[in-house]
Amino acid sequence: MPASNSSRGFITAFAATLLWSTTGPLISYLITAYNLPALTIAFWRNFFVTVCVWVGLWFLNRASLTLEARYRKFILGYGLVLALFNAMWIFSIQYNGATVATVLSFSSPMMTAALSRVFFKERFNALKLISIGICFVGIVLVADAANPAVWRLNPLGIIFGLLTGLMFAVYSLQGKVSADLRIPPWSALFYSFAAASIFIFFFDLANDMWITRQPVVDNLFWLKDSVSGWSWLFLLGIIPTLGGFVFYNESIRRLSPTAANLIVTLEPVFTAILAYFFLHELMNGTQFVGSGLLLLGIVLLRAAG
Repeated sequence: MPASNSSRGFITAFAATLLWSTTGPLISYLITAYNLPALTIAFWRNFFVTVCVWVGLWFLNRASLTLEARYRKFILGYGLVLALFNAMWIFSIQYNGATVATVLSFSSPMMTAALSRVFFKERFNALKLISIGICFVGIVLVADAANPAVWRLNPLGIIFGLLTGLMFAVYSLQGKVSADLRIPPWSALFYSFAAASIFIFFFDLANDMWITRQPVVDNLFWLKDSVSGWSWLFLLGIIPTLGGFVFYNESIRRLSPTAANLIVTLEPVFTAILAYFFLHELMNGTQFVGSGLLLLGIVLLRAAG
């Protein structure tokens, strides 16, 4: 892989991570201020991305709105994995709490490495394996999961948490396959999010039928005529979601799935920095150590090539 291509991959992966790090604060604000149901947030995130990409492609690159028939099954699976990732993340937070859910979701780099070894025959030198281990330890410390009090998990919670990591690992590999198949990046982005919106709608419908016992329309239009609420929800869909996935999908076209996925483990560090400036939250000593380990792991990963 040319050095310039690899460098651009690292830059776009960091950009994706920085944008994604704003997701938590925005979702927390929507839940706190408007009491929005989690699956409703997930649906509108994907829906707004789908609409905005469609509008952009209609005016700028209409050819990308056409998808060859041979790719449709793959894109459907791509969207399903994206929808499952969103759903598993939400349920993991519900059952585990945000701290443990974060740690479990960042089992993804290790799962990505294992799947890459099986399906892409990706080779790992000792330095890359060490960087994976260091990053995982850093994640545990940044999330303050070294505190035994946060590990009061139930089996269902563990399953949801690990499935979050697995779904993101599969999504990363599917992005690599999409690049290898030469599916136009914007076509893949548009159709995967469109499919994910449909799947999440049915997830929400099933949840309303069998759990909440409320009409799905009530949940989807929870905000009613709240201009500020819809504005924040739209912002969530455009900046961290659309922006983050655009940069991430670009990065996995230039890096191995393991490398791109591992860089994303810096997300909690960026989130902590944003929380300090905007929410006045300060990391403790353990979290600072974890941040340093994460940065060290990324440096080692870059050196490993």
